[in-house]
Amino acid sequence: MFKDNLIQLRKIYNMSQEELADKLGVTRQTVSKYETGESLPDIEKCAAIAAVFGVTIDDLINYSKEENMGLDVPPKGKHIFGIVKVGDKGQIVIPAKARKIFEIEPGDNLVLLGDEGQGLAIIKEKGILDLLNTIRKTK
Repeated sequence: MFKDNLIQLRKIYNMSQEELADKLGVTRQTVSKYETGESLPDIEKCAAIAAVFGVTIDDLINYSKEENMGLDVPPKGKHIFGIVKVGDKGQIVIPAKARKIFEIEPGDNLVLLGDEGQGLAIIKEKGILDLLNTIRKTK
């Protein structure tokens, strides 16, 4: 997965192996070896690569397009949780990974926002109230 993600990210950013090598302080041949799977970078180089492309180290190493609807590695802080199905009464199940990352617990209140051009967004009630209080204080 690492080598595929590295190639994909480098191409998305329209970066040559030489340009990436310069940013990492390694040779072009080293980047080539990473991309062929002939060698792997140490953890510090992984962190540097992740920083160059604005992704997490975990996604750089473990992200699988096949498990994520064929989509490319998302930017740091952005997530693809998969597809959810709307039930007969309009209910959806929020995937466990999303609940964990956003600390959504049973009984939490969520605010559903909509934009006909952009889609739907779900925000924890506390988050929207904190935002509104911040706005009120700045007026």
